[in-house]
Amino acid sequence: MTPAYPERERWLALGLLLLALAVAYALLVHPWWTVPMSEANQRVEELRERELRIRTQLQQAPEVQRRLALAQAQAARQPGFLAERSAELATAGLVQRLEAVVAQASPGNRSCAIQNRSPLPPAGGREPFQRVTVQVRLRCGTPETAAVLHALESGSPRLFVDNVNLLAQRYSFLGANRDNSGLDVSFDLYGYLRPNEGAVAPNGGDGAH
Repeated sequence: MTPAYPERERWLALGLLLLALAVAYALLVHPWWTVPMSEANQRVEELRERELRIRTQLQQAPEVQRRLALAQAQAARQPGFLAERSAELATAGLVQRLEAVVAQASPGNRSCAIQNRSPLPPAGGREPFQRVTVQVRLRCGTPETAAVLHALESGSPRLFVDNVNLLAQRYSFLGANRDNSGLDVSFDLYGYLRPNEGAVAPNGGDGAH
């Protein structure tokens, strides 16, 4: 009967060879070849994806520019910020706007007149844009009051009315022969200065309310 030792020795030698190859791969091939190649392939794939994103963005650039130009044109037709560059000029502009609106609602101030318009100092706090405020007091009939407030808040540039107080009174309008019921109206009229070029509004703000 043929002894089994040579067969066992052959299998043992084969196993030791495979073990030696595995150890050599783990110590030499994997860290010095497989890992760098895997990282290089991953880097190449990332560069391809980045190139694809850049190429896609470049293809979309004309459309983005077209939409930006359209948005800028719309903003120019309906500006949200005051046209003036300083608080002093903006205050004068608010007063002129108020006078024009009151004159339109009541030509000759027959049923609506401005009693007071006083600029207020800048409000405290951390608003994203500089606010310019004028404190206003009017004596108007009820329809004229509604017309004035609506015209102020619906025109351009964008203005806001706040702290409105209405007090019913009886007084004589200009040119009237008798006392009429009207309103003593007080409110704050304000708008926002356009930020300087390149300035970034804090807290992510990018425009007036």
